[in-house]
Parts: sequence; C-alpha cells; structure tokens
Amino acid sequence: TRFEENFTHITRAYVDTHPQENVWEREQQLITSMDFARQDEIRNAIANTHFDLIIVDEAHKMAAYQYGDKIEKRKRYQLGECLSRCTTHLLFLTATPHRGDPENFRLFLDLLEPGFFADTTQIQEAIKKGDNPLFIRRVKEDLKDFEGKSLFLPRSVQTKTFHLGTESETEMNLYNELSHYIREQYNRFSENSQKRNNVAFALVILQRRLASSTYALLISLRRRQKRLAELAQGSTPIEDTIPTNQQREEIEDMSEEERWKREEQWEALSVAENRTELEAEIETLNHLEHQAQQIIDDGQEIKLQELKHALDQLIFEHPNQKILIFTEYADTLYYLDQKVQAWGYSVSIIHGKMPHDKRVEAQETFRNETQILIATEAAGEGINLQFCHLMINYDLPWNPNRLEQRMGRIHRYGQKNKVHIVNLVAADTREGKVFTRLFEKLDTIRQALGRDRVYDIIGELFPGQNLAQILLEAAANTGDPAQLLREIESTLASEQLDSLKDFNEDVLVSPYINLPAVKALQQQTREQGLIPEYTREFLRKVFDIHNIKIQSKDGFYSLPRIPKPIADIAKDTNFRQMYPTSANENYRKVTFDKADATADPSVTFISFGHPLFEATLRYVAKEYEGDLKTGACFEDPDAQFNGIIVFYEGEIQDATGSTVGEKLFAFYLPHGSEKVEPVNPALLWDFRETEPTRGVIQLKELQEKAEPRIRSRLEQYRQELIQERERQVGIKQKYGLASLNRLIMELDGEILALSAREEAG
Repeated sequence: TRFEENFTHITRAYVDTHPQENVWEREQQLITSMDFARQDEIRNAIANTHFDLIIVDEAHKMAAYQYGDKIEKRKRYQLGECLSRCTTHLLFLTATPHRGDPENFRLFLDLLEPGFFADTTQIQEAIKKGDNPLFIRRVKEDLKDFEGKSLFLPRSVQTKTFHLGTESETEMNLYNELSHYIREQYNRFSENSQKRNNVAFALVILQRRLASSTYALLISLRRRQKRLAELAQGSTPIEDTIPTNQQREEIEDMSEEERWKREEQWEALSVAENRTELEAEIETLNHLEHQAQQIIDDGQEIKLQELKHALDQLIFEHPNQKILIFTEYADTLYYLDQKVQAWGYSVSIIHGKMPHDKRVEAQETFRNETQILIATEAAGEGINLQFCHLMINYDLPWNPNRLEQRMGRIHRYGQKNKVHIVNLVAADTREGKVFTRLFEKLDTIRQALGRDRVYDIIGELFPGQNLAQILLEAAANTGDPAQLLREIESTLASEQLDSLKDFNEDVLVSPYINLPAVKALQQQTREQGLIPEYTREFLRKVFDIHNIKIQSKDGFYSLPRIPKPIADIAKDTNFRQMYPTSANENYRKVTFDKADATADPSVTFISFGHPLFEATLRYVAKEYEGDLKTGACFEDPDAQFNGIIVFYEGEIQDATGSTVGEKLFAFYLPHGSEKVEPVNPALLWDFRETEPTRGVIQLKELQEKAEPRIRSRLEQYRQELIQERERQVGIKQKYGLASLNRLIMELDGEILALSAREEAG
C-alpha cells in the first residue's frame, strides 16, 4: 500500500485452484503468512523457486534454540533456512530480535549469512568494533523528522502498587494457600530433576492466572477439578502432560489461541499416583475454589478497585480520551468487560479467539464509538491504536518482549500525544516484588540515560538469565526471594549502564543519521527530479498522435480513452505480471502531481510505475526507436551552453555476470572546441524544447571524442564499487575465517574424543 505495489496473496485456496503449477513461480510479487509457508509441502515448493528479494516481517518468530550440544530447529526456523537458500537478497524486519538468549540471537543471524558468526563472542566483537554487516538497528526514541524533531513523543510509565496483605486478608490467604498447594506438588520430584522444573512451569500457570484476576483462577480451578474427577473415576491419563523444555520455549512462538489451549492442558496436570491422592487434591481444589468464589461475590477485589481508581484518574487528567486496558487472559477480559461496563463506560474487546476481520472491526468501533478497549495480546498483532494514548496493564506478561509490544500499540509512528502507561502490580506477592524492583531499576536507568529506550530493549537486559525464569522461581517459591531480587539488581547494576549505552550506539551500522546531509540530499532530489509537467507532456504528445485530447478541468485531467496500440501492450501477459492492475481503466480524474493525489484519494496519479505510463513508454520505445537515436534539440534560456550533450548509461558487472552498479553519465561537447566536460545529467531540466537548427549529427565522431573521458569516469565509478566491495569482503573474511577455525577446532576435538573412546574399547 505504502509503495503502491501489487502483490498476489498466496493462501491454501489459491494453491488448490492451481494444482498443476508451482504458484511461487507463477506470480512476480507474492505475499503469504509465515505459518502457511512453514508447512512441509509448501516449504518444499518454495525451495524449488528462486527470488530476487524476500522480506520477512516479525522475523524473530523463526527461532532455534540450543539445549546442551543439540540445536532444536522449529518449523519456522526451517522455513528461514529454506528462504535463505532460495533468494539473492534477504531482509528481516523485527522489533524484538534479541530474547535475552545470545545463542538464540546468533542462530537467528545464521539465517542471514550461514556460518558467519561461529559464537556469540564474535557478535559482541562486531558490535563493539562497528563492523557488523548483518543488522541495522534504530531505537525509535532516536528517530527524527527532517526538521530534527523526534518522530516519537515521550512516554510516561507509572507503576501503581497495591498490597494484598494490608488491604484484603481473604485475597492474601488465597494467594498463600495456592502457593502452598503448588509448592506441595512441586516437592514430589527430586531437587535436581528437570521434570520438577517443568512441573513448576505448568502449575505456576495457576499462579499467573491469579495474578491476572481471581476470576481467571476460578475458571482454571474448575477445569482442573473436572479433570481430576475424571481421573478419579478411571479416565485414561493424558500422556506427556508435563511440558518439556522444548514445549516451554515453543509456547512463546505460538499464537495466543494456541498458547491458551496448551496452558489449559498444563493447568490440569496431576502428579497424583493413586486415587487417595487424587481425592485429597480435589478437596484442596474445592477449598481454593470456594475462596475464589467468595472474593468475586463480595465484589471488593483490590485490583478491580485499583483499576477503577486508575481509570477515573486518567479520565480526570485527560477528559474525553480513549483508554486501552491490556490483560493476558480471555477469562479476565470477559470479567473486566462486565465490570467496566457496570461502571458506566462503553467498551470494545479484542482477543485471540476472534478472527482478524473482527479484531479490525473492534478497532474501528473503539476509534469511532467506545471509550475503552479491553484487549489481550491479540491487539498487539497488526492492530494500530495510535489514536489512543492512554494504557493500563491490568496484568503484566512474563515475557519482557511482549511488554514492549503492548506499549508499541499506542507508542508508535503517528501518535500525536504523550503516551501514559499505568502498570498495576501487587507489591507484596513474590512475582510482584520482582516486577516492582524491575520497574524501579528501569526508571533509574531511564533517568541516567535521559531517554525512554530502556523499555525498547528490556529483553536484552537479561543476557545471563531469563526474566520469565526469575518470575517462575519467585511465583513457585522455589528459590531464595532475596537472591532473586539480587539477580535483578546485578543485571541492572550501574556497571551495566555503560554496556547498555555502548550496545545501543555501536550496534548500528551507522550510529546516527546525518540530518543535514539527508536534508541536502532531499533538496537535491527535489531539484533534480522529473517535474509533473514532463510526464504530463510526454503522455499528451503520444495521445495527440492518436487524435485523443487530454482534457483539463479544475487543475485535474481526464483521458477520454486509451490508444489501441497502448491498450494492446497493457493486455500482454508478461506486462500484466509486472503490473497486475489494469491500464485500461476509465481515467475521468487524473493528476501527474503526487501532492494532488495525496490530498485527494479519488484522483488517479499517473507517473513512472503506473501501468498506463509504463505501457506508453514501451509503445514509444518500439515505434520511435529510430527517432530516439537521432537525439533532440533544446534551447538554453541562460545562453551558457552551445554544443552537444551526450548521455551514457554505465554498468559494472562482477565475475558472475551480475550487475553491481548502474549510473547515468552526461558529457558536454561545446561547438568549435575539442573539450569534453562531464556535467550533471539533471542539467537537461533547465532547458526548453525547440526545433532542430542543425543537420544530422555524426554519432560515430561524437563517440570517438567522448569515449576516453567516458572510460575514465566509468573506471572511477568501478574503483568506488571495488573499494566498498573490499571493505565488505574484509569483514566477511575476518569473521568467516574465525568461524571456520572454530568449526575445525570443534571437529578436531570430536575426532580425538571418538579416537580415545575407540582405543578404550
């Protein structure tokens, strides 16, 4: 849409309608979903195609993880490997490339240039030395417009804490008894058992749902009770219910709906070994359910009261403004929907079980009608809400990248107001203490840096330990609470501040945008660009040849019909592959000026790239090839030029025959002189057309005079390209050889180990 390009959307239905074809070769420009493309038969078809360019959005979803010596490659990562092999150019787009796992990041970069970085230390070295050739990073707080103003207004992140212990004894009791129950199940496994950690991960889902809302916990307790009752009656246990390490990692890459389904399975996990234990556990669940129901029936849940206070305060400070409320679970969303409507607010909702078109519909209802939008993470995917600048996190995601994705729904390009975000945190729960300490330290760093960028890179602030793991251990009460808080402190210690600054600055291929240079280039482009009058006159002259007059009215133009030879070109199959939209339209209101088209979407903008203009160019090139070779005559209004200007298109190829550079050259040959002067090709725009005043020009004679200068300029251009190529080769050679040496050492070590094992018998 932004670049006025046309793409064929490849879906299962499209593939099924072309059963005998490889649809990936059928169209010139394609768009498809990652999860459709990752399917084995689809990925195999893609592998048999070659592309000039592949762009992957949300590219961080193509993840692989290392477990000991084994690398686990997910389906999306396998798709990434396939795409890497079948394209000339590969561009990844992501706001969260780094998940706090350096090896995961290295494997991600391995898709762009396989084997380029053998280990994570090489990545850090490349970042420090500023010779990283694989990724460019722009933190949005650094982005400016052409006037030097920030593209992103500041944001205020406020953490509102409340205390269950002092404000609600019944809620604190529920929290403590649920924690005791989870701890009891967890202790059934030996201390160093991996299964013990995975059981804790599954059962802490109950704790996370309580952190979201008492109602979400209530629904989970009921589901768990039902499942245990079935087991007590002799139902067959579900095999492999306990999540594995791999499943724990995979859940972060799932869609919201898939994640909820998996969590529902895990929250019903039982480690009971006989019917007696099952019945005892059911009795405990009955007691917990009764407590949760009582809190809901009382209608005095502390967090709900805090939400109402936060809403009222935001409305008081920002009258008539819209507010976005985020929660992690659909059950909490439905609960809040009822409560917030009962307080007199109009509400829209978005959650992961809604089809995408319904989400967009809810977005528009929120924009035009309702005051509050209550949403789950689904509103963080393809939904733009920058018309809203107030947000409340009713609960907080344990994945730090998701926190920034939430903020990014409103703190994005086009936001016209300062963004205000409120986080609700129970400060006296174990996981609440971790979040409170985290936000305190982030705020300290933000003040020290003097900017908001800490929230954009929160996932990278924990390279040695995973924030989700710290929260898991805190919630499950499996580690020393004081030690867990010290881990937060050490991760965000003062000495980390310098590395944080270095990371954000040195990671860029070009650390800063040279605004004056960009503005100068913009002005130069504007001055040297083709003005609308030229494209209009070109089209008018061609249409005049066919006795078709372009009509003018109120600053716009209309084309009565299209000349038949041009219409025939536009119907050609090859042409239509490059320009899918029809050139044979009814052009009642057109413009040749992009500014006019931007102001009025109903106007058709005709210029280079438009199918009608491109078909006309082809027609002229074919019909008037001989005339084009004789050149044209122009008059210099300033009377400075009196001679001939020769234009050459220079092209440089590499040893493979691929074009690595193209450039337009112009040379001025004054009449009566042997001089050959290079000039700017844009000089032509300063002249006006006139009738020829001389006879036929001898092209061969011109070529002989101009050729030495042309070769000299082309060689200069070649040297510029070689210099840049050699710079890139030097970097690639440096890290490529280091990676090969590392691989050789690893293989030598494996050979020695195998030899020793063989000798030992």
